[in-house]
Amino acid sequence: MATSETLEVRVPAFAKLNLDLRVLYKRRDGYHELRSIFQTVSLADRIGIRFRRSRRTEVRVSANVEIPDNLMVRAARLCLEQLKISAAVEFELDKRIPMGAGLGGGSSDAAAVLLALPAIAGRSIALSRLHEMAARLGSDIPFFLLGGTAAVAGRGDELYPLEDWRGEHVLLVSPKLHVPTAGAYGALSTQLAADDVQPKLSEFQELLWTRELARAKNDFEPVVFAQHPAVKAIRGRLLRAGASSALMTGSGSSVFGMFSTAEELHAAVSRLGGLRLSRVRFVGRAAYQAAWRRALRGVPNYGHASRPAALPIWSDDERV
Repeated sequence: MATSETLEVRVPAFAKLNLDLRVLYKRRDGYHELRSIFQTVSLADRIGIRFRRSRRTEVRVSANVEIPDNLMVRAARLCLEQLKISAAVEFELDKRIPMGAGLGGGSSDAAAVLLALPAIAGRSIALSRLHEMAARLGSDIPFFLLGGTAAVAGRGDELYPLEDWRGEHVLLVSPKLHVPTAGAYGALSTQLAADDVQPKLSEFQELLWTRELARAKNDFEPVVFAQHPAVKAIRGRLLRAGASSALMTGSGSSVFGMFSTAEELHAAVSRLGGLRLSRVRFVGRAAYQAAWRRALRGVPNYGHASRPAALPIWSDDERV
């Protein structure tokens, strides 16, 4: 690649939902032992990337919102260091995933950088190494190298791919409320009991077998609902509006409701005035991969670089 050549691509970074989330205990390393089911959905940030090989590495991010200590910068520098190249990289982030809402937007942005830069540079990084790099940046970033539906264990970095779960009619409510993750964990830690671990594991395993989301739980709900009654009220409104199940995702503050048909979802929208709503759908792993290939189709030498096992998809969330 010539030093002066500039390559430009646009890639998406998809949000995730926690279809179930159990916090078992605090580990000796300071993290919490988790069991969860992660699912990518069609709500996505858009990332424009301009890449040029240069004598020294420079990484810049412009965005439609202010994000202190943006993980994309750290991900880019880590990736270029692994590739043993220097480059001038500019990111233009169109932030559509609400921040501090339990949707994993920052983690997804960072994972998209790890996946995009090697392909743009005409190089490859083994998926196992990408996983290590992602886990170094953040606990749930490795999931966004995979996409689709996955069972998650450990501190969030142990992934067990599942067959795609279906969710065509999902209504996401994102209140303008930031729930600090550290604070939520701190409050929950005081309520964790050793006697609860085995029942939680049994319930989680049963959900993996049955896929009955009406029985799913999020251990953060009691803590967050006590601190932020408005989030609890949103869950109640979704259920009263006809959702077959409703659950907070992550440590909040977003709540999603599952509907059986598009008609039921549309009827619910009319009953949920005053809330920030998005209609989304589950994004399966095959679609995640196929759309990433489309996003990078115009990159020179992409076909000669080994492709990671899973990558993002172009899709518009449907704003209500």
